[in-house]
Amino acid sequence: MESFISPEFDLPLKGRSEEALRRWRAAVGMVKNKRRRFRYSADLEKRSEAKEQMQKIRENIRVCFMTYTAALRFINGGQLKRPEPHEEDIEMDIQDGLQEEARRAGFSIHPDKLASLVASYDIQTLSKLKGVEGLADKLNVSLEKGVNSSNILTRQNIYGANTYTEKPPKGFWTFVWDALHDLTLIILIVCAVVSIGVGLATEGWPKGMYDGLGIILSILLVVMVTAISDYKQSLQFRELDKEKKKIFIQVIRDGFRQKVSIYDLVVGDIAILSIGDQVPADGIFISGYNLLIDQSSLTGESVPINIYEKRPFLLAGSKVQDGSGKMLVTTVGMRSEWGKLMETISEGGEDETPLQVKLNGVATLIGKIGLAFAVVTFLVLTVRFLVEKGLRHEFTKWSSSDALQLLDYFATAVTIIVVAVPEGLPLAVTLSLAFAMKQLMKDKALVRHLSACETMGSATCICTDKTGTLTTNHMVVSKIWICEKAKEVDHNGGRGSVATDISEHVLSILSQAIFNNTGSEVVKNKDGKTSILGSPTESAILEYGLLLGGDFEEERRVCKILKVEPFNSEKKRMSVLVALPDGKARAFCKGASEIVLKMCDKGINANGEVVELSVEKVSDISDAINGFACEALRTLCLAFKDIDNVSHGNSIPDSGYTFIAVVGIKDPVRPGVKEAVQTCLKAGITVRMVTGDNINTAVAIGKECGILTDGDLAIEGPDFRVKSTHEMSQLIPRLKVMARSSPTDKHLLVKTARSVLREVVAVTGDGTNDAPALHEADIGLAMGIAGTEVAKESADVIVLDDNFSTIVNVAKWGRAVYINIQKFVQFQLTVNIVALMINFISACVSGSAPLTAVQLLWVNLIMDTLGALALATEPPHDGLMNRPPVGRSENFITRTMWRNIIGQSIYQLAVLLVLNFIGKQILGLSGSDSTAVNNTFIFNTFVFCQVFNEINSRDVEKINIFRGLFGNWIFIGIIASTVVFQVIIVEFLGAFASTVPLNWQLWLLSVLLGAVSMPIAVVLKCIPVDTKTSPAKQHDGYDPLPSGPELA
Repeated sequence: MESFISPEFDLPLKGRSEEALRRWRAAVGMVKNKRRRFRYSADLEKRSEAKEQMQKIRENIRVCFMTYTAALRFINGGQLKRPEPHEEDIEMDIQDGLQEEARRAGFSIHPDKLASLVASYDIQTLSKLKGVEGLADKLNVSLEKGVNSSNILTRQNIYGANTYTEKPPKGFWTFVWDALHDLTLIILIVCAVVSIGVGLATEGWPKGMYDGLGIILSILLVVMVTAISDYKQSLQFRELDKEKKKIFIQVIRDGFRQKVSIYDLVVGDIAILSIGDQVPADGIFISGYNLLIDQSSLTGESVPINIYEKRPFLLAGSKVQDGSGKMLVTTVGMRSEWGKLMETISEGGEDETPLQVKLNGVATLIGKIGLAFAVVTFLVLTVRFLVEKGLRHEFTKWSSSDALQLLDYFATAVTIIVVAVPEGLPLAVTLSLAFAMKQLMKDKALVRHLSACETMGSATCICTDKTGTLTTNHMVVSKIWICEKAKEVDHNGGRGSVATDISEHVLSILSQAIFNNTGSEVVKNKDGKTSILGSPTESAILEYGLLLGGDFEEERRVCKILKVEPFNSEKKRMSVLVALPDGKARAFCKGASEIVLKMCDKGINANGEVVELSVEKVSDISDAINGFACEALRTLCLAFKDIDNVSHGNSIPDSGYTFIAVVGIKDPVRPGVKEAVQTCLKAGITVRMVTGDNINTAVAIGKECGILTDGDLAIEGPDFRVKSTHEMSQLIPRLKVMARSSPTDKHLLVKTARSVLREVVAVTGDGTNDAPALHEADIGLAMGIAGTEVAKESADVIVLDDNFSTIVNVAKWGRAVYINIQKFVQFQLTVNIVALMINFISACVSGSAPLTAVQLLWVNLIMDTLGALALATEPPHDGLMNRPPVGRSENFITRTMWRNIIGQSIYQLAVLLVLNFIGKQILGLSGSDSTAVNNTFIFNTFVFCQVFNEINSRDVEKINIFRGLFGNWIFIGIIASTVVFQVIIVEFLGAFASTVPLNWQLWLLSVLLGAVSMPIAVVLKCIPVDTKTSPAKQHDGYDPLPSGPELA
């Protein structure tokens, strides 16, 4: 079938043009309800308007920034004289219009003036206000202690909350109204109203309105069930949207550092910024080191901006690319330029997933076939009616009953279109993905993009980080090589156990290196308890420093930090320049052992003396590094260099250091990781570990996790990146571990695996520099705990617990989504074929359709909304991970599915046609109601065939369709409610549904005829299906057909 679908419906996962999106939408035909079908689709018109609006806002920001930069150059060059501050004038200006409540609370600057100060980069007004200190006074806040928690509410009332304008959520009745926009249902409502009018005129009250009222009641049932399903789905998406917006930032409040949601920030807060953070509000720089800001999301300019005292303005929505700093929050929420941008970003919606687009194509094709059948059915019925009327010589005599008969034919034809157009196909994907996303949220995985959940089921490769994903990220220093000796670190033995045989001079330098050269902090909370804030690696080293008896605050007080080069994954080291109490300066360096060791030409011997590093000593240190690494310890090297002459402009040296120590940090493998890796291997998913660690550490961890086995390849990033594309494509199939890799190496690996080897690649990332690889991959997975906001924004899925097992769970749910949709498509296509053919053949042969409009609407409800709920929400089972992933080019509707569809359709059509033409004789029916009983029996048997076929569809391949059935309450509930409602329709709603009550024998026979489809399904599953390719190389989404006992 997919070969007949227009190529417009074959869209790539990433890199779609807007033109391609417009083309596939234009190709969609036979849409009964556009409001419902495209509810969650991107609104291209609104998106275009939003882009224009964003461009205007960005241009305003860019112009302000350029003006400010030019003014700054003039000031720095002495060409523009700063005007003398006129305090009275400026005070009047900034307080103009300020509320009395604000004055009483101690604030002396109007919210709009404050917002304008940052948005327009008004450096002159800031200067008049005496800089950030003066501005803090106006906001009644201490730059050391931060905001007082008791006046947060007052600040929100006066300066606003840090929230953005959002569209109000749709209520339940909106979904009812949307469901009523189905064109075929509107036509049927018109037919029903006409039927009631004509019926009342000819047959009187109440008999004349039964047929029309039956149609209206059926339509109301369809509309209500559809609206309830859609409304619940919208609640799931709303819940997920709330989770996506949970971003936290460190602030100083009441004199203590604490973590708060960015939506709880208030004007006056002191926010702490570090690499990868998103600037949460507009503000003014207070202090920091090498703070580099990426404003591309606001201005479109890709060149990062260096922020310092003379260039202090920070805008919400920009990203910290390097360095660290503190900022005073000045503008929040909709007063900031980012707030205005956020309002436009929310417009336009999300692009459809590849499966949704493809199923829109399938629905269009089937809809056209259904329309053709409906037209032919109507024409055949009408022509037969006219011919019979002509043969009776009544062509000139027309009555209201004739009009009702033609109206009935038209309603039947329209209802065939209702059943034939599988509106539920693309919507079932949304339903299944929403259900999977909600369940994954409980399993600690936040899916940011619908398509990721779907694509993850096809993943052939996972490129994962080591630290925090495969390991616990709970790090401790377990060994240290210092003064030419390796020592075990006993964390329970106190200072004496770790400081033995080390001179006080060496301990002093080691403490300085630990406490000054760090991106983390040792802080005390309100209870006076000491805690360490920062990355696990930094925290482990600080913890060791405290164990040595060091004092963080004392070291920071004695040594003044002059310059900092923060750690990043490119340099793989962190350096700091400090001024010592004696007036001299000292540089400290910490980082990847081999890299820092190469920067050293001296070392400290066993007596604590500084000596030249001989080749032999370097060899000893290298042996120690490799020894630690082979024990799966993460190694870091510490070094220092004394500098005689220093100024603030001096750069930190990158050679001539004195080696202090190598620390070995233990980071145990997470429980369950080895089993999760084995699950991936059984599922045909290759796991590759990409880490910045030493190759020996990486190999040891790789073997412990089961990633690296005999014959597999471990390589270092620098060696990989110099290979040609051809060489890379030869290496990648065997490559399982990449050590000492940079983000560029990771991006190169992902790009080559995708483009050359056609792999479906999932990649994990936590750092700012991982964003390109996350964006390049088919599925980007950011870490929820260790991940930066930049990484999370570039990712498709956020792994909230940073656990590799959670990633495997996402893959399992992705496969469940894909196979659940296949089950639903198999079920729906069977109903489509049978409903179309039975009415068409009956119309052609006997001149009447056995299934009425009301009955077909009920069947449509069973196969569409209820069928999607039952089959598209099946939870995954472990068997899904015992089959290879689905290939990129595989057909969605497989040969196996066609075998089942055709087999079941032939059986159902045979039974229903036999009953239609000779049912009275077989059942021994006679009397005036024999036709009504026979037609009711046909309808009842048809419905029970669908009920049992729905159970058959639970597994497309395996014979055992009852596995997990009694644990799936949604499925059981839908099957039970379908049966109960069928009994009510047949036994009690005959006047509306054109049915008559059946005796228990006919009920039992209906159920038995429906149940026969189950043994038929067993027979069909024993028929082998040819596949074009070897299952070892390619896969159609299912296991190769088992034989013998495996078949069950």
